[in-house]
Amino acid sequence: MNRRITAVVGTVCAGAATAGLALSAGGPAAAAQFHGGTLHPGEQRCVRQSAQHTVRADGKATGQGAKFTLQYQGATVPGTGSPGPVTAYGAELRDTWAGRPGAGDYTACVTNNGTADTDVRLTLTTDGEVG
Repeated sequence: MNRRITAVVGTVCAGAATAGLALSAGGPAAAAQFHGGTLHPGEQRCVRQSAQHTVRADGKATGQGAKFTLQYQGATVPGTGSPGPVTAYGAELRDTWAGRPGAGDYTACVTNNGTADTDVRLTLTTDGEVG
């Protein structure tokens, strides 16, 4: 069964927006982080990158699919994890949308919870890299 999930999180509440903007002290843009390859059952791969204003995770998996998450400081951001194995995934957070935790380190992970190998592609982009 092929399933697709796209998560988008809306407008920022005033306190969180202020905190996020206060932490966004510009800096050089980092290159997009990427993982591609085969995951055996039970394996997980993650990519990490700092974001000031915007973060986006995209993923694809073959066969039974894979579980995808977008995390901030080690915790999955609500509304950004796939509900289970999916074959296509996308999650985006912007500092002008509600639910974005703020500037800092974000981690996108893909986990093969299935019973067969799956080929995966996971990309994490931030700030100026997000179109």
